[in-house]
Amino acid sequence: MKTSTDPIRDYLHAVEREARALPADRRQELLADLAEHIEVTRAERPDITIAVVLAELGDPRTIAATALAEAGNGAAPADPTGGGAGAPARQGRVHPLIPLVMLTLSLPFMMVFPDLPGPLIGVLFRITGAVLLCTSVHWTAVHKTTGVLLTAVLPTAVISAWNLSSGGPSGDTPALLANLAMLALLAGTAAWLWRARRA
Repeated sequence: MKTSTDPIRDYLHAVEREARALPADRRQELLADLAEHIEVTRAERPDITIAVVLAELGDPRTIAATALAEAGNGAAPADPTGGGAGAPARQGRVHPLIPLVMLTLSLPFMMVFPDLPGPLIGVLFRITGAVLLCTSVHWTAVHKTTGVLLTAVLPTAVISAWNLSSGGPSGDTPALLANLAMLALLAGTAAWLWRARRA
């Protein structure tokens, strides 16, 4: 039997084999997303080994089970132990775009509606988005922590410090520039998280 010397190809073949119940187009999209994630991770962290990258992605059976659950097939690949493959699939019910949109839109609600409904909706969006991000199966713990710090903690701290130090926004232009800078940070972080997501 011929053995491959390419661990990435072997990993992707294992995912493809486990996800054979997916429609062909969705299976190819899953494999393309995984390959892109591997490529981006290796480019961003050149000192990391392929084995570590693949370990961070997770077990091919778990990835396939999550993709199958999200596709609505309900049937996960057979797991003779009855253990871990089913658990992550149940946690992946929320589309990865939802927490990113909620975190990004939290600030515009506060900017557009500065009176009572806007800040309340913005805070609720920020908290809900952070919780959904933290409980998602689409990101690693490092991505989740970085995402929450950049989209929830830092903007809240900056806005609070701004309001406390000046007793409220003293001029429209500095406040607008600060809000636009925070909005750019939120949108940039959301875009980074979208690219770094697991399929």
